[in-house]
Amino acid sequence: MRLLRLGTPGQERPAVLDGTGRAYDLSALTNDIDGSFLAEGGPEQVRAELAADTLRPLETGSLRVGAPVARPGKVVCVGLNYRDHAEETGVAIPPRPVVFMKDPGTVVGPYDTVLIPRGSVKTDWEVELAVVIGQRARYLGSPEEALEVIAGYAISNDVSERAFQLELSPQWDLGKSCETFNPLGPWLVTADEIADPQQLGLKLSVNGVPRQDGNSKDMIFGVAYIVWYLSQYLVLEPGDVINTGTPAGVALGLPDTPYLRPGDTVDLSIDGLGSQRQTFAQA
Repeated sequence: MRLLRLGTPGQERPAVLDGTGRAYDLSALTNDIDGSFLAEGGPEQVRAELAADTLRPLETGSLRVGAPVARPGKVVCVGLNYRDHAEETGVAIPPRPVVFMKDPGTVVGPYDTVLIPRGSVKTDWEVELAVVIGQRARYLGSPEEALEVIAGYAISNDVSERAFQLELSPQWDLGKSCETFNPLGPWLVTADEIADPQQLGLKLSVNGVPRQDGNSKDMIFGVAYIVWYLSQYLVLEPGDVINTGTPAGVALGLPDTPYLRPGDTVDLSIDGLGSQRQTFAQA
């Protein structure tokens, strides 16, 4: 299934798309697509209602597409998780996942305007596979067990300001947590729809110029391992989002470092998860 949220910021309506792309209203089943919905059998109930043809069709029209999960409790990120990205940035292959946190308030819709921070000269893009947690997870026993707590997957743009990230602090938070810096969606694709999260193509272009073209098979640490690993240190809650890293092709690693400027447009896609487009503007 493809779960989504439609409407103005703060007023999104929960919805689902069937196999033909037709939208159905979920307001009678839940107030929102959030951690409680995921943990309490919401997706299973939606699947049953779809099969019974009891949901009310929803005319999407010009409705804004919001992030497919209401504001997460945590956005946990794994950096340098593709060999080619580590190499392009001149960093050694990490022996353990490089983990950092991103302000959950950065999460916006997949087509929302992204704001370049005041004083920024190095705003960068990163197409990433996002994992959405569906069940509380702590001290999971194995990577295989970790797959059972995943509600689904989405596209994430882990927008980054490299000067803030790398030059102003020994930690990355300043360059990762600027407002609007995590477009998510358009859909939360339930885990049963993705046969193998390690066989997904990721692409990104800027102003029509291809910049990233990778595959999740090239992750250093795979999805199941990441979720298991994080559960040894963090309690993962339903609705939490994990950004799993980006392949090569970011501005930081390109010879001319073509960082984003107001008016630039970024297009992202991941196999089976849809596509995003953002236009960048000055904050």
